[in-house]
Amino acid sequence: MTNATDTPTLTRLYARLVVSDGPRAIDFYRTALGAEEIERYTSPEGKIVHAMLRLGGADIAVKDADGNDPAPDTLGGSPVIMALDVSDADAVAEAMLRGGASVVYPVADQDYGQRGGRLADPFGHLWMISRTIEELTPQRYSTKASRCNPSAV
Repeated sequence: MTNATDTPTLTRLYARLVVSDGPRAIDFYRTALGAEEIERYTSPEGKIVHAMLRLGGADIAVKDADGNDPAPDTLGGSPVIMALDVSDADAVAEAMLRGGASVVYPVADQDYGQRGGRLADPFGHLWMISRTIEELTPQRYSTKASRCNPSAV
């Protein structure tokens, strides 16, 4: 499909998370984040080659690591941060911790208008969990930025 300038049109975007244990990861995302499994394809050996999960209005894919796609735990971590806007950052963080996640930055009120923190799931993927507590314009944020460390979350 193309648009008026014959440029291909984006029809869908989703993260594809490579993990060391696909079934366990799907259970974690289902229990901790309320994910719904939409589809799952497995190899004859039982490895997940593609599973689609829905988290609220967003989709993510999960697959088992293989020789072409390494998991973050084999690379020393992931540079990608999945950002989740939630109704209760504390409750989501607690559910993730119960499932084996670890705290990178604890959930707290942030100067940039969010209550949030960052966690690493048991598979090496990073999640920023936050809830808006104050709407800030770019101008208003600039005045608060001197007190804020935006990289902390």
